[in-house]
Amino acid sequence: MTQSDRQDRAGLTRRRFLKTTAAATGAALGSGAIGAPMIWAQTIKDVTLNQVGPSYSVIADIAEKASADLGFKIVPQTADSTALMAKVVTQPETIDIADLEFWAMQKVWRSGKLQPVEIAKIKLWSKMTPLMRDGKNFDGSDLSRQGTMPFEVMYTGGPGDTSFATEATDYATTMPTIYNADTLGIRSDLIGRPVESWAELFNPEFKGKTALVNIPQIGIMDAAMALEAMGEITYADKGNMTREEIDHTINRLIELKKAGQFRAFWSTFDESVNLMAAGEVVIQSMWSPAVTAVKSRGLQCVYQGLKEGYRGWGLGMGLMGHLEGVKLEAAYEYLNWYLSGWQGAFIARQGYYSSVPETALANLTPNEIGYWYEGKPATEDILDPYGAVMDKAGAVRDGGSFQDRMGHVACWNTVMDEERYMVQRWNEFVSA
Repeated sequence: MTQSDRQDRAGLTRRRFLKTTAAATGAALGSGAIGAPMIWAQTIKDVTLNQVGPSYSVIADIAEKASADLGFKIVPQTADSTALMAKVVTQPETIDIADLEFWAMQKVWRSGKLQPVEIAKIKLWSKMTPLMRDGKNFDGSDLSRQGTMPFEVMYTGGPGDTSFATEATDYATTMPTIYNADTLGIRSDLIGRPVESWAELFNPEFKGKTALVNIPQIGIMDAAMALEAMGEITYADKGNMTREEIDHTINRLIELKKAGQFRAFWSTFDESVNLMAAGEVVIQSMWSPAVTAVKSRGLQCVYQGLKEGYRGWGLGMGLMGHLEGVKLEAAYEYLNWYLSGWQGAFIARQGYYSSVPETALANLTPNEIGYWYEGKPATEDILDPYGAVMDKAGAVRDGGSFQDRMGHVACWNTVMDEERYMVQRWNEFVSA
């Protein structure tokens, strides 16, 4: 029996408690002896929550399942991180729950448009992986501090505090949900030899067959991983470059572009999939679900583990400041549902990890656990979240186990101190 099933049978969710209370005290309606719990029970079914975030986290299938389980409506709307940050600040009333990458918190938390998450209301917070909750690796050591480690923007002092706490508190800026260790995608069938280093991204052998993600904050870090692997430069912090380091990186990118190294600079999931599936690109910046999408077409696409390590990222669900009353209670219902296992299993099948692995594992088959989390060969075909075959029996997940992948993060997605200058120079590169 899964964790979610046990909770359902025990009637532990607030919604079930409220429904039970309503049924037991229905006679009180006529007497006026009705309190707030009764009102919530009657009105929670009428709640609609607007969830906005990137397409890889705000997924219609997940919203539909949550709506069916919880009895109120989750309306998903996708927006890339840059558009979402602007929306949080300038149109906060159009969002109830914002799916924000941790690096984005550096920009939006200080706006005061979000309210903190009360950790006491998150039932499985204690089960959350220390990677997110404590900033610790599997062996108890500190995670890489290049870039924005999730823990650095995880906690705050309480309602009204727009700063980040340096240690764990009773309030979180967001509730961590999904995360991954990103690397390069390759068409192994078209390359035909081992690829072991980020340096291969700029190898002249792949001239005209490479691509970078056209999100400045991420694309420049992929470039930095490659340039450092080539031995050209050693960055003090790839996630927070000096102007001199930015200039070196962008100048080299412009040189490479003029030499014809790049086929494209993609901005959307579909662009990256189509470039790789068509064979126009054989090595590029890529996201795990995009690799899954290419593999489900029967093509040999690999999310290649590289010796220098991964670029890590994480994302959490933030509560907008205007939420209150029954709508805020419903939002906490949804956050708790999100960690109960079904969603964790769904996103595992596209290559992402849940902040509460225990419940995700309880909703996966032994074969899926072995493949996605343990680095073991699949005992039968591996299916993506929509039922399509994306890997065959005998295959091993690229990069190995959960511990092997997340334990080897070299840097984290971030916002640099020289953000404006970096974006200006990145745009010079793209338009050069």
